[in-house]
Amino acid sequence: MNLSSYETDIAIFDEMFLPGGEVRSHCRQVMSTLERMSSDEAAEIQERVTRTFRDEGIAFTVYGKSEAQEQIIPVDCLPRILTGEDWKLIEAGLRQRLSALNLFLDDIYNDAKIVSDGVLPADIVFDCPQFRPQMTGYSPPEKVWVAICGTDIIRTNDGFFVLEDNLRVPSGMSYMLANRKAIKSSFRRLFRACRVRDIEHYGLELNRTLTELAPSGSPDPAIALLTPGVYNSAFYEHVFLAHEIGATLVEGQDLVVRDGFLYKRTTRGLERIDVLYRRLDDDFLDPTAFREDSVLGVPGLLDACKRGNVSIVNSPGTGVADDKSVYAYVPDFIRYYMGESAILKNVATRLCRRPEDLEYTLDNLEDLVVKRVGESGGYGMLIGPHSTQAERNEYARAVRDNPADFISQPVLSLSRSPCIVDRRLEPRHVDLRPFVLKGKQSRIVPGAFCRVALRKGSLVVNSSQGGGGKDLWVLED
Repeated sequence: MNLSSYETDIAIFDEMFLPGGEVRSHCRQVMSTLERMSSDEAAEIQERVTRTFRDEGIAFTVYGKSEAQEQIIPVDCLPRILTGEDWKLIEAGLRQRLSALNLFLDDIYNDAKIVSDGVLPADIVFDCPQFRPQMTGYSPPEKVWVAICGTDIIRTNDGFFVLEDNLRVPSGMSYMLANRKAIKSSFRRLFRACRVRDIEHYGLELNRTLTELAPSGSPDPAIALLTPGVYNSAFYEHVFLAHEIGATLVEGQDLVVRDGFLYKRTTRGLERIDVLYRRLDDDFLDPTAFREDSVLGVPGLLDACKRGNVSIVNSPGTGVADDKSVYAYVPDFIRYYMGESAILKNVATRLCRRPEDLEYTLDNLEDLVVKRVGESGGYGMLIGPHSTQAERNEYARAVRDNPADFISQPVLSLSRSPCIVDRRLEPRHVDLRPFVLKGKQSRIVPGAFCRVALRKGSLVVNSSQGGGGKDLWVLED
């Protein structure tokens, strides 16, 4: 391939090239392979990877204003590469962060000492729409509220930063594994030469985690994965993960609670479920506890959970910890509960509920990213430098009307990684979503769903907003 047209920018960290254009030492084998490859060969590999995703139906659903549309996940065939040292830092930071988030959740639903000690304002917790009073007084097995966490990480010239934590029903694990399968099959010799660490055991690690959280302590608990159904945007992943972990895929109508225990209906009668890996939002889990009009959940499920007869993973009520206002305090959680400094930094965040932060945000909308505290997937967000004056004016009115619903952050230059675009190598912005598991112990496989903003110049990596995926290669030390 002709690589001479590839552009680096000293202000933006490039995952493969140094600012002067020299290839980073840990990327040299990959670059050597690319240099020997013709444009036609590169295009053929890219088409083969795309065809694999299309043939296997690796898709997600985008919800538009008028209809839902299923789309194949776009994938770039060139891996993003991390050194073993980079991964050690990320892994240590994620383990620390998830431990603190679980301590926080168990605290606020019980003694709420972090509030009474003045570390966190009461209204940020108790006025949060994702705080569930129904969970007050409850502690899950091992005090693990969040067993599966997908944390979004970016890199700039100043290092790695946590962008947000996804604690309710984190998604993307199947895409991490699908990316690896497709890319590895196209670069088998290169994959071995680079000594890339394996991630194929993720399903086994997830099964072990869920088993450790079974209420009965049984070494072989019955595990089910609760899906909203075939029309959910991540239904492909639900099917994939149920198979990976040996779980029964169920919808709410397949389940029933009897005498405080959860059962699956079968042709042979009722069969008990010990662990329910739910891919359904809190509101829809149990119409007797949350939304009365939900037809997706199971009446009595929360009662069975609070009696200790079934473990729900992740526990209801975890959403308060991934609210974007609460995010700003996670380094304080780490100091308060663990007596440590955060290994991974937060992005500097202003809470518009604070008068001084509100004034700063409104005065600098053209230079900031402004987000709604409860949104995800790239929705409800203003990227100031890429917005029009009319969009900023409309957003300013919404912020003034409800300041507590917004936070603002500086526009960070996400690192870039090479992608094959129109038979050429071009830089695109990327982030990472590694997945941390927590049962009796913490587990993390050396990989991630690497998301890429495929539109030139875009900083939005979400699949629902035009982003795609890459494989992440973590190298042996």
